Amino acid sequence: MQFGIFTIADITPDPMTGKVPTENERLKNMIEMGRLAEQVGLDVFAIGEHHNPPFVTSSPTTTLAYLGAQTERIILSTATTLITTNDPVKIAEDYAMLQHLTGGRVDLVMGRGNTGPVYPWFGQDIRKGIEIAIENYDLLRRLWTEDVVNWEGQFRTPLQQFTSTPRPLDGVAPFVWHGSIRSPQIAEQAAYYGDGFLHNNIFWPMSHTKQMVQLYRERYEHYGHGKAHQAYVGLGGQAFMRKNSQDAWNEFRPYFDNAPVYGGGPSMEDFTAQTPLTVGSPEQVVERYLTMADHVGDYQRQMFLMDHAGLPQKTVLEQIELLGTEVVPVLRRELEARKLADVPEAPTHAGRVAAAEAERGAFDDSYKFETGDNWTGLRAEDARR
Repeated sequence: MQFGIFTIADITPDPMTGKVPTENERLKNMIEMGRLAEQVGLDVFAIGEHHNPPFVTSSPTTTLAYLGAQTERIILSTATTLITTNDPVKIAEDYAMLQHLTGGRVDLVMGRGNTGPVYPWFGQDIRKGIEIAIENYDLLRRLWTEDVVNWEGQFRTPLQQFTSTPRPLDGVAPFVWHGSIRSPQIAEQAAYYGDGFLHNNIFWPMSHTKQMVQLYRERYEHYGHGKAHQAYVGLGGQAFMRKNSQDAWNEFRPYFDNAPVYGGGPSMEDFTAQTPLTVGSPEQVVERYLTMADHVGDYQRQMFLMDHAGLPQKTVLEQIELLGTEVVPVLRRELEARKLADVPEAPTHAGRVAAAEAERGAFDDSYKFETGDNWTGLRAEDARR
């Protein structure tokens, strides 16, 4: 099982000091978080994608490439890659490039985001969001799996004899998780392709999360990818910890009460009771997150949001260290002991390359992708016709 942290890189004032980090500070803080996440034994670091204030994550691949050059092991992912407003051709190119530069330490979460105005900013119609997501991802899959693509759809110009470069590392595309909180169509899409489904349920009760994951699992089996309990599931999470539980409550309360996403809503007591947010000691976080599999079955990835609500960087780093040294080792050990024997491991590039080799019998080192002629776009056999 993989454990990690994700950030949406919001710029939120610290309610205790009034300090507002600059964009430059926030970006550098994200890199520091990613480096520490690897050092304390976490498996994944992910960033969101937003194109509006107060966020500074407009270019995930740039940020992840920079972090990739400073790390060796941690998987670099996205909390959301906007499949609706990014061109699938550009996604195919950018993430294959990142895959090569980081030795395969890349996967991504496809999503539609939560900012309505982003659609017209990038020339799209929000009323067509689901249709665009379905069409764009179908094209992205073809760009990664077919060396030469001829394609025509509804929402972008056609492609003729097009080859996306670079080709995926080792002939294996980055693993894709489909992220959705409330859209059964996206759970269906993930199941259809045999991809992962990540339910970032940080604001939702487990009853809703259970329904969405169950739908995905049932459809995954329906499409013949394996048994329902073998589907690839990821969850979101939130925690704030101190050695003493009451200290955690006292310290986090002003951040909770004043954060834009929380303030004016349910009390912290109600929110922690109804969502995965856990405020307390590391032992209480362990106890809470050991129960998640009771609701959704064995799953492969657990992500935590640690740097929100204006928390100062020093506090965020302390939280990451507690997560990596006191929470995750126990969760990893306990959840592994409970896991059914035929539940697949969390996807990695090395594991997927090995599976691809086994499927085709032997890895052919002589494999070369076939592209079209640089001038005409035609392959040799096409030119002879």
